[in-house]
Order: sequence, then structure tokens, then C-alpha cells
Amino acid sequence: MNNQSQRLSRQSFLGTRSEQTFSHAVVGVVGIGGGGSHVVQQLAHIGFQNFVLYDADRVEDSNLNRMVGAEVTDVTDRTLKVDVAERLVRTLWPAAVVRKYAGRWQAHPELLRSCDIVFGCVDGFAERGELESCTRRYLIPLIDIGMDVQPAVAGQPPRMAGQVILSMPGEPCMRCLQFLSEATLAREAARYGAAGHNPQVVWSNGALASTAVGLAVDLLTGWTQRPPGAVYLSYDGNKGTIQPHVRLGFVDRQGCVHFPLDQVGDPVPVLL
Repeated sequence: MNNQSQRLSRQSFLGTRSEQTFSHAVVGVVGIGGGGSHVVQQLAHIGFQNFVLYDADRVEDSNLNRMVGAEVTDVTDRTLKVDVAERLVRTLWPAAVVRKYAGRWQAHPELLRSCDIVFGCVDGFAERGELESCTRRYLIPLIDIGMDVQPAVAGQPPRMAGQVILSMPGEPCMRCLQFLSEATLAREAARYGAAGHNPQVVWSNGALASTAVGLAVDLLTGWTQRPPGAVYLSYDGNKGTIQPHVRLGFVDRQGCVHFPLDQVGDPVPVLL
């Protein structure tokens, strides 16, 4: 048994070809600062070695409470977050292929087209909607994670909540699931689209990221024998629970009207 197989031997229940599957799969992670750093770390430990990473920001002192892999020296050095993520991957797989872009993914969306799965770890509803539109066009599964903490009201404790959503081509999208709507987008636009400095903590990001990585592993290996389809999980940080969102029971599972499967690929220019 070679060193790589010994390293991953305790994952043998995932199937005899899982090691090869992980080493060849290309995963995209959009947003590295919080939950995305957990995603990158866990994927690398599992055996993924091909990454496409996006994040425009540099490490700041306020990132150190939640960004896996970031160090105090990264603050003074103003290290790019994508560089921190690459460093984290290479501590486990020195020969890994890491393509990274220190900017908005919209400036270089072509990198996403090579991905087998994309993780969306972004702020804001509009950003999520744009990323889902891109991945749907190229028939790429998108796994979205996000969390927020609402301040205490009337003597009640702060409310920590989040979600994990699997947006599968041909299955209900975030609009179908009513996570995205014209109303939520309009409210966000009225605030100039800024997500603001939302409270973030490492344990909630870790819980959401672990759940998202588990969904990706199941998609690639089928080890649970669960048919692939839309997933909408609700996280209650106050109770420490993750469970299917109630909206799943009211969603038409016959398909998605917002992203028809015949509207895929690059737009074709109309010649006049």
C-alpha cells in the first residue's frame, strides 16, 4: 500500500475508486475568508488536489477568529486570502494544482467552467444569484453556505442561523426554494448591496462547511445511495441543529422553471 493510500485508508467505505475520484475532481471555492477556508481545508484532507479559488481580500486582524490557516504574520504581511488557502492545500499535497484569482469571480468566470462542483461562500443575495446563474448555465452543482447572527431583542439572546443549499442542474434552484426572491434582492439593493460586517464565528462556519463537504463527497461517490436532488438545510446555532428546511415540503420536485436545461452553454450571438 503506497503512502497516499495509507493516508486515506480510513475512507475506504466511500468506495474503491473514491481516492482516484477525489484526486482528479476539480472543485471551485468562491469566498475564502470564513466558511470557505474550512471547505478548502476539509477537501484537502479528504484527498482533493485540484482547486479553483476566488477571493479579492487580504487577511486582516478581524479574520483571525474564523479563517482556518491564517496566521498573525499574514495580517502584517497583508497576505491574500487565496494565498493562505493555497498554502493550506500544499501542506498536505505539495504537487496540488491550485488556480486562484484575487478578485471577483465575475471577472474570470471561465475558471469555473472546469469545475465539477462549486462551493459558494459569499455574502449577499445578489452575489448568490449571479453565481447560481453561472453554474446552472454550465450544469455544475453549486453548494451554498451562509450564516448570520441577529442581535438580541426584548431580552432574548442573539439569534444565530444559517443554511446549506445544494443547487443541482435540473432540480429546484434557490428561487424555487424561496431563498432568493425579488423582495430579498430589492431589500439588499436598497442597502446598496452591501452585506456589511456580519458577525461571524469559527464554529458555525465549521458546522456549515462540514455539512457542505459531506454533500459534495456523496455527490461524487454515492456512498449513501441517496438520489441526487435539491437540498435545503437550516442551521440553528442556538440549538446546535441542522435539519431540512420546512420549505422543501412545498417545492415542486419536477424541475426548475427558472433555469431550463435547454438554456445552457455560452450565449450564442444573434446575427442580424
